[in-house]
Amino acid sequence: MVVISRGRMHRKPTGGRYHPIGRKRKYETGSQPTHTKIGKQHIRTRKTKALAQKSKVLVAEFANVFDPKAKKYIKSAIKSVTDSPANRHFVRRNIIVQGTIIQTDAGKARVTSRPGQDGTVNAVLV
Repeated sequence: MVVISRGRMHRKPTGGRYHPIGRKRKYETGSQPTHTKIGKQHIRTRKTKALAQKSKVLVAEFANVFDPKAKKYIKSAIKSVTDSPANRHFVRRNIIVQGTIIQTDAGKARVTSRPGQDGTVNAVLV
């Protein structure tokens, strides 16, 4: 099993090697990107420092959509992804990240939260 580490690189900018000062530490661990998809809701929690928890939305079914005219939030079902500034391939794979334009029952909305870290999908009507 390979551990994703956020430690120092092994090479200097000149190409020379850094010699290891110590071994990998728990606080240097990273994780794979979440790539939140559309479907039946599935959330996974992960322990972080100081006994806190982070929630990852693996699969999202609903979004909290904010209507700026009415100044109210609407719980709306997500239909599909229409545009993604992060990666053009996320559109056909229906992957939700921050900044993605999603089609909901309330209309088109731009995602403002980070589903892979916040544990929820928040959006604003466009």
